[in-house]
Amino acid sequence: MPPEGSIFADQVSLNSLVQNLLYASGTVGAILVVVGLLLIDAGTARRKNLFNSTIEKSLGFFIGFGTYYLIGFGLWASQYYIMEGATMMDSIRDWWIGGAMVNVLAQNVDPGVFPGLNTFQIFVFFLAVFAGIINILFHFSVSERMKAAPYFILCAVAAVVSSALSWATWGSVGPLTNAGFHDFFGVGFVYLFPAGMALALTMQLGARPGMMSPHPRVAAYLAPSIGLCAPGLLLIFAGLPMVILSCMFFFDPEALGVSVTMADTSVGVALNNYALVWAGGAFTGLVLAYMSKNYAYTLLGPLAGYVAGASGFDVYMPWQALLLGLTAPVAAYLVYEFTLKRGIDEHKLFPLFLGAGVYGLIVLGIFKAGTPRGGYFGIEEGAYAFQHGEISLVMQLAGVALCVGVGAVTGLVFGFILDKTIGLRVAQDDQIDGLDKLLWDLEPDVMTHADSLPRS
Repeated sequence: MPPEGSIFADQVSLNSLVQNLLYASGTVGAILVVVGLLLIDAGTARRKNLFNSTIEKSLGFFIGFGTYYLIGFGLWASQYYIMEGATMMDSIRDWWIGGAMVNVLAQNVDPGVFPGLNTFQIFVFFLAVFAGIINILFHFSVSERMKAAPYFILCAVAAVVSSALSWATWGSVGPLTNAGFHDFFGVGFVYLFPAGMALALTMQLGARPGMMSPHPRVAAYLAPSIGLCAPGLLLIFAGLPMVILSCMFFFDPEALGVSVTMADTSVGVALNNYALVWAGGAFTGLVLAYMSKNYAYTLLGPLAGYVAGASGFDVYMPWQALLLGLTAPVAAYLVYEFTLKRGIDEHKLFPLFLGAGVYGLIVLGIFKAGTPRGGYFGIEEGAYAFQHGEISLVMQLAGVALCVGVGAVTGLVFGFILDKTIGLRVAQDDQIDGLDKLLWDLEPDVMTHADSLPRS
């Protein structure tokens, strides 16, 4: 037992500092994504609901963020504890908000007990931001029609459930990832999970007045400033490269980059793949937008390219990423048009995640089948041997089904409970009059021609 106050130089070496700064930059990148999403919301929410919509997303973010600190990281990190012969409860005890590994200075911990502790502590912050992002994304699907209380409760629930899902589906030694499910960025638990929740709850909430068809009091659903979506889009584009770096591990010699999935990759190829799926998606989105005269595809196009490519940034080559980016908006287009024709008021999560996201995971399973990955670097034999597993279509389909299914079940179960207790849906007249006035006594600065009719 080392004496109290001992300093272990390996925990605070220059090499570890460089890695700490890299993962801290990923956290900054994730926060830029949050700002970008809020700008998109500010540009598309109805003027009478603008403040309430944006502030609910912000508060929902912090509920998920704080809940993750409470228990979420312990769930995700347990895959590595189990690999070493410990248990999930051991991980939770170490990594909950009062745990031993959270409340200790890294330099005072023997690397033989826990190497690279600073990096793991920073990773708590990094993944907590994504727990909050999941709630922002979910809010896009229920915005302006779900009451605040049930939404905030669902934010805490989503943070816990998505954390458990990340244990199974993101990393290299979880139950699905070790068996062959490949998801570099976390498309499954970050994107498909809230889309599954939306699948259950948007049907229950119904469409917003004036959104899918004219309403006696709302002739049309008018967004206040579509122009804000463009800088929001570019902020997301600017933030994500730093996040991509944080989805890699670095080992000797010097800084050998290996994907979080343990697939062979490199920083340069992963970043160029990211760039090209955006470029390809933007080009196809432009074509779809001008052909259909629907501005939505100018935004959905590049985002669809990104979401489709995110699961495989580590294993594609740049020319393959470009082709994927060019084709992904078509998947989003088909889902978007399907929802429009059937009067389904969900135009963001369904086309992007259930369309482009699922498409990308399936394409990965087809064209990168057999790619070695999984296990953990340095382990040469046994169930967790480095790259013992391979990408397969069957495991990609299993991962999609699990992530969407868990989201849908979460939405159905908790939606039912909340609806029967405190109620889910904002009354239609209150939706029309605007939640800013109802909840905050705020009036819009402009009264539009589309929603100026009084209650009967």
